[in-house]
Order: sequence, then structure tokens, then C-alpha cells
Amino acid sequence: MSSVDRFSTSTDEEREAAVTAAAGAVRSGDLVVIPTDTVYGIAADAFSRHAVQRLLDAKGRGRDMPPPVLVSAPTTLDALAEGVPPWARALVEAFWPGPLTIVCRQQSSLVWDLGETRGTVAVRMPDDEVALAVLERTGPLAVSSANLTGRPAATDADAAEEMLGDAVAVIVDGGTSPGGEASTIVDVTVPEGRVLRLGALSLDQLNAAIEDHGIVLADEG
Repeated sequence: MSSVDRFSTSTDEEREAAVTAAAGAVRSGDLVVIPTDTVYGIAADAFSRHAVQRLLDAKGRGRDMPPPVLVSAPTTLDALAEGVPPWARALVEAFWPGPLTIVCRQQSSLVWDLGETRGTVAVRMPDDEVALAVLERTGPLAVSSANLTGRPAATDADAAEEMLGDAVAVIVDGGTSPGGEASTIVDVTVPEGRVLRLGALSLDQLNAAIEDHGIVLADEG
């Protein structure tokens, strides 16, 4: 096994130490593994080009597969995205925190490099107390599933360490993650919206949340 620093979250004291260590590592430009409400994620400072590139390298991914960005509050969306339509905000109100990722036009003033995003950014607020606590201290994080490309996403800290332990500075062990389905991804950059991936949220759930806005989403993933 690797020599990565690993932290439990079984008690309040352990959780505080884990969050502090993870946030400190991110600020130092290192990669960390954190639990989320879907699977474990490998995270980097979204505003550090070098850290994001290290994340892609660790997973064996190219710049043509930019990572999504996790945030700690819905209000952060407006700092990252522009032109978010009212129906998309209704989705955010209904499903954040939770398994909804929305692809938006990124703020033109942002100075970052997530890869070949074509001027967009995929944003999600996870429903996990530890992940949110880290995000509150670090700001937006580029986060991808904690696995090597082509292998199943890690649902516990052991699997994440086995695959990525040599690439990360800190692993936060939050027990077995809920796993199951990944987040549902909706592209809100086009007027009628597009579902890029159906996951934990169904079309019926999405459309029920936006029925007052005259938008009906279809599965185009």
C-alpha cells in the first residue's frame, strides 16, 4: 500500500482532522480523495492548472475529458456560470445538494484551465457532509470519480487507495459510499435543455421540477 495520509471520520474530532488535512493539501496544490454522495472522488483545486492536470494524469484521462466542479452552496453557481436560465435554477433548487450535474456557460472572467471545456463548466453540489465541509474551506474543487480510467469507481477508501494512493496526499475515509448510480447530467446551455446522462435522477423527476417553465427534457445521452 502507499504511504498516503489517511484519515477516518468516525468521530467529530477525527472528521475535523480529516477535513483540515484535506483542505490543507488542496491549498498546497496536492490531490486528495474524499467521499461523496455517489462514489469516492479525487479532487484538486479547480483554479490550479497544475493540480487539475495532475488529476487527469492520475486517472489516465486526457484534456478532452475535463472534470466537473463541486461547490458547497447553490450561490456559488453564479460565480462560475453565466446565463443560467430560470428553469435550470428550478432544477438546482429541487435537487441540490444531490445527484444533479448541470453544464453551464462558464463565467468569461474565470482564470482557470479544466481542459477542453469549450467555454462550459459542469457543476454539482454533493449531498455529503464531509465533502461539503472540505468544499467550504477550499472553494470549488475539480472532482472526478476516484478510479483509474476503465476501472469501476471506488466506493470505499481501500479501493481508492489501491488505484490512486501514489498520486494523492490525503485520503478521507468516510466508510462505504452509497455508490449506485452516478449523477444525472443536464446541459443548460441550450434553450430547450439536453439530458447528457441519466443517472440517479429520472426524466420524470427532472420534468416535474420544471413543469411551470414550459421546458420538457428528453434523454439525448
